[in-house]
Amino acid sequence: MSAMSVEFFIAIRYLKARRKAFFSLLTTFIAVGGTALGVASLVITLAVMSGFQSDIRNKILGIQPHILVTRSGGESFEDYISLENKIKTNKNVASVLPFIYKQGIVRGIDSSSTAGIIIKAIDYSKEDKILNLSKQIVISDVKFNGENIGKRSIILGCELAKNISADAGDEVILMFPTSLGSIPTMYKFNVSAVIESGMYDFDSSLGFIDLKEGQSLFSMPNSITGLDIHTTNFEKASTTAAELQKDLSYPYKAKAWFDMNKNLFSALKLEKIMMFLILGLIIIVAAFNVISNLLLLSVQKSKEIGIMSAMGFSNYSISKIFFYEGLIVGSLGTVFGIIFGVSISFALKYLDIFKLPKGVYYVDKLPVSIIPLDILTVALSAFIISVLAGIYPARQVAKLDPLEAIRYG
Repeated sequence: MSAMSVEFFIAIRYLKARRKAFFSLLTTFIAVGGTALGVASLVITLAVMSGFQSDIRNKILGIQPHILVTRSGGESFEDYISLENKIKTNKNVASVLPFIYKQGIVRGIDSSSTAGIIIKAIDYSKEDKILNLSKQIVISDVKFNGENIGKRSIILGCELAKNISADAGDEVILMFPTSLGSIPTMYKFNVSAVIESGMYDFDSSLGFIDLKEGQSLFSMPNSITGLDIHTTNFEKASTTAAELQKDLSYPYKAKAWFDMNKNLFSALKLEKIMMFLILGLIIIVAAFNVISNLLLLSVQKSKEIGIMSAMGFSNYSISKIFFYEGLIVGSLGTVFGIIFGVSISFALKYLDIFKLPKGVYYVDKLPVSIIPLDILTVALSAFIISVLAGIYPARQVAKLDPLEAIRYG
């Protein structure tokens, strides 16, 4: 039997022997339970935060393109067909769709309420195939066929429609500024549908009209404001945007979806890191329980330690026994914590345990995303803390004088 196996065997024997002593057993359970609680809390928290981050990302990509190509200063441009063909040569590009952006004011025909609106003129049928806009429609006019928005028709965000007291089938007035001091141009539009993307910024300000209608309305027969680009993999959008920027150069700008929402996702990432550090303190507190547990064991087993020293065990071998003891306790807590945390996360994901007010969060239950890398990070962190927790008691045991241990143990 190797020295390693002997030390590990003794550590296991010490752990099993604790069942006969209630106080020792209780302190062991507290140490294991504390570690398990800290690990489970981290796993559940990270799963919920990852779920919210994933849900927000999916909602953004349900209304925004992966990459946006515009001209410097937001100017319109005419040579977009050749630009489209050039962009499509990139192997990561799946589709390229033209659009027109215009800012204006919208007012309900039967209401005095007005609100700012960002009009996006699009080819609805093509955009729908990419963004699944039809799935975001909460109510539509009977005349809306789902293929195109229609002449003098508009799709409004749900919050914007609520603000101006408009509904599907109602008429609204769109107003656009002209020269300084002049009366704005006004157009009457029919609300074809109301959509809910789940993102307040979009739902409270965005309206869609047909691309050809927009070109006619804004006197841009052969011009557009920009190009919506959808890639084969949204995670590579930033890399693809950088490649396109090199190909297109000035005056065109290619911006990825992540860069357009950088502040939001940076805040979410920072919040996730801070929660990891804060809840990680629970595992550190549990590590102190492991340390006190091992110090108590060293006092109880001082006579056996002296006998092992007299039999020829080196200080290093004896210290390894207690190091393994702490490692076993910490590993048990980590394993139980991972199992418990993942189980609760799956329960939150697939069972309607917690109901959330949809008007506040835009979701009716906690969005949970169990990411293997998060679980591995938690497990590895807990393991490292357990290793560090076992070092101090192991070194203290190694300092015991064999004769004193046998005499007073």
